Amino acid sequence: MSESSGGLCCFGGAMKVYVYIDGFNLYYRALQGTRFKWLNPARLAERLVRPGDSVDRIRYFTARVSARSGDPGAPRRQQILLNALSTVPNIRFHYGKFLAKTKRRPLVSDPSTFVEIHDTEEKGSDVNLASHLINDGWKGRYDTAFVLSQDTDLIEPIRIVAKELGRNVGLVWLDGGRPNKNLASAATFVRHIRPSDLAAAQFPNTLFKADGTEIRKPASW
Repeated sequence: MSESSGGLCCFGGAMKVYVYIDGFNLYYRALQGTRFKWLNPARLAERLVRPGDSVDRIRYFTARVSARSGDPGAPRRQQILLNALSTVPNIRFHYGKFLAKTKRRPLVSDPSTFVEIHDTEEKGSDVNLASHLINDGWKGRYDTAFVLSQDTDLIEPIRIVAKELGRNVGLVWLDGGRPNKNLASAATFVRHIRPSDLAAAQFPNTLFKADGTEIRKPASW
């Protein structure tokens, strides 16, 4: 991973780290269409921190998806991933809502003609992430926070933690592009995830829950 806008090299001593993952943002920005969906966030976090730093908590923000036309297996695949994620000892899940609905929209080629479309929307992850980021920072639970999201709704909470609470906040950019300048300015530093990081942070194809239940990587992944 590369870094910019300052860096961990500027911070002395071992750091207590919290990691905040916007699950849908991570998927659509970094994982969709790749062979890296079977991602172990703890192993990815190890590539974010310096030797000697400790990742005390990983907060994972998501919502349970519903079956959609053309992809009825989505809820099952997501549950398999959540089962795998639950084997990470220091992870905590925070759930928003997944809304499926129909909308009427005009055609670009003929604005007088309307069509009905299936639409999905995830609600709550950005608010939940912002709330925990600020609350954990205010309570002094971490020295450094890593935020894995490109959601610009997080500019102000990141700014509050970095500039007003004086905590280090690393913005982890996901899609390999140029970071949003306002998000980058709010954070203490910026890191970029590369395909090599994702490749190195995969779960084994088969793993086991604490009760011995076997978890297998979905065949389509």
